[in-house]
Amino acid sequence: MTADNVLFTPVEVGRYTLPNRLVMAPMTRSRADDAGVPGELAPVYYGQRAGAGLIITEGTFPAPMGKGYIRTPGIHNDAQAAAWRRVTEAVHARNGRIFLQLMHAGRISDPSFLPDDATPVAPSAVQPNGQSFTAKGMKPHVTPRALEIDEIPSIIEAYRQAAVRALEAGFDGVELHAASGYLPEQFLSSKTNLRTDRYGGSIENRARFILEVLAAMTAVAGGDRVGIKIAPEMNFNDIADATPQETYTYLVQALGPFKLAYLHVALFGTPVDYHDLLRPLFNSAYLAGGGFDRAKAETMLSTGRADAIVFGGLFLANPDLPERFRRGAPLNEPDKRTFYSPGPKGYIDYPTLEA
Repeated sequence: MTADNVLFTPVEVGRYTLPNRLVMAPMTRSRADDAGVPGELAPVYYGQRAGAGLIITEGTFPAPMGKGYIRTPGIHNDAQAAAWRRVTEAVHARNGRIFLQLMHAGRISDPSFLPDDATPVAPSAVQPNGQSFTAKGMKPHVTPRALEIDEIPSIIEAYRQAAVRALEAGFDGVELHAASGYLPEQFLSSKTNLRTDRYGGSIENRARFILEVLAAMTAVAGGDRVGIKIAPEMNFNDIADATPQETYTYLVQALGPFKLAYLHVALFGTPVDYHDLLRPLFNSAYLAGGGFDRAKAETMLSTGRADAIVFGGLFLANPDLPERFRRGAPLNEPDKRTFYSPGPKGYIDYPTLEA
């Protein structure tokens, strides 16, 4: 593959042949209502970006206790699923593909987001540094409640049911968000997992939750409609691990039996090049993300270090990003002030080339 056309060659991702290698990143946009129902503008937003080879949606909570932010969407009831169906229909009407990202925030939440003002749950009662953005402004994170071992199967079941609902709502597949310091990474990481039962201690035990969730999701969707996102040493949301290279090597090697559609690895200035470390360990499509522009993407693809490239802010600001890359056209700049604000501004009003 030559660098000048590699972005626009087809690629096999799970059971699908994608028409190009540009993937839209999962990005929280905070446009749902307080009940976790995606808003009426969501089909427009995602439909505008259907030229991506694949869209991965914003993080979506699989159960009421998984909500972590104001105005984020869920997929655990009929109203949420019905709203998401309008999104998938809009994307499919423009011949796009779309996966739903399942995101349980765990300890990165606030009682005001949770049923009956419940305390957020986590593998261990370790308070994260940082704050939650709530309806009443910024509030320090609370100390979470450590999950009892007999509660864990119900969370895994919530992921399974969420995958079922996603497929019923028309999604082409689902992605497990196991990055950014949310519940799966809280189990995986030594700083946040202080358990002494079968879910804590060794790397094998700390990885168990992620692997059991994937087993549940692939049981209903098939591995070829399931992906996973990781971000080693991103250290977002006060997460850290004592031996990250060993931890992620073990995890990625353990993914093999699931025959997943893809592994999505987002890197942000890590001391180790985890793409070089992890790509040889994974046999399906490898999606690389984290600050790529067109030139870096073409180099990554033409040298075989990834199968597709995940773009975040560029897709947010350029609904027709593939066409702009194809023509070498100028790009819109993302407006950070409107990333999480309600309403259409900075959401569906970025101009296309035609506009």
